[in-house]
Amino acid sequence: MPKPNRATFGKAARKLGLQLHVLFARAERDFHTVFEAVSQLRVGALLIGGDAFFVGQRDMLIALAASHAIPAIYFDRKFVAAGGLMSYGGSLTEMFRLIGVDTGRILKGEKPSDLPVQQSTKVDLVINLKTAKALGLTFPITLLGRADEVIE
Repeated sequence: MPKPNRATFGKAARKLGLQLHVLFARAERDFHTVFEAVSQLRVGALLIGGDAFFVGQRDMLIALAASHAIPAIYFDRKFVAAGGLMSYGGSLTEMFRLIGVDTGRILKGEKPSDLPVQQSTKVDLVINLKTAKALGLTFPITLLGRADEVIE
């Protein structure tokens, strides 16, 4: 599964008749500026991209999204477990399973250079209903039924 980029998101947004705003935060000090811009633009939702920098800033990002009442989608379920609205991203369980399979093959004598490159294609959808309620949002029962995890 190729990693989505700005062009991919832009194309999807146009297809849905939506406008995409790309905002960057390269340091913690940028977060307040970005969230103010998000509020001024009156966006309907915020997608926090998959970046290791954001993992260390998880609590601040969740708090800012809540204080600005902006529905935010994250790349990892840990954000949702900590109070974020929802996540949609690669399944860590599946990635670790693939690593285990490759490790087993190497321990049985295969050369790492002979192993095929693998990429997990499973994604997990996690929804936090408590956060949704705080934002005044409801999810269709069909979406809740397709979620890999619903936190109540």
